Amino acid sequence: MQVADQSKRANYMGTGRRKSSVARVRLLPGTGVLTINGKPGDLYLQFNPSYLAIAKAPLETLGLENEYDIFVNASGGGLTGQADSIRLGVARALCELDPENRKPLKIEGYLTRDPRAKERKKYGLRKARKAPQFSKR
Repeated sequence: MQVADQSKRANYMGTGRRKSSVARVRLLPGTGVLTINGKPGDLYLQFNPSYLAIAKAPLETLGLENEYDIFVNASGGGLTGQADSIRLGVARALCELDPENRKPLKIEGYLTRDPRAKERKKYGLRKARKAPQFSKR
């Protein structure tokens, strides 16, 4: 009986990635609560309004900010990468919810995976591009 109850409840999934962060996002009908790794979203994102705005941006674009609860399992990277990966995961879950949502999210750029990542260190250099100080003599 419980399996049937869970299947009736809408559960939309989306995975977002940015830098070395991965966010597995679940959207459930609710009141707009953001939960990240079992903690309230504002606590996890250190009450930073820009991170919270980034994470909830796809819902605000569609006017659904108080319609769905967001449950996130985020790992890797820092808060900036995790906030961006949550945004991508939420946008993908909203596309699964309704294919009509794809066009406004695509226009805003929320469905594009940001490919920028840290460049690897090369031998003979101090970092990826920083060379040791040159001495003529």
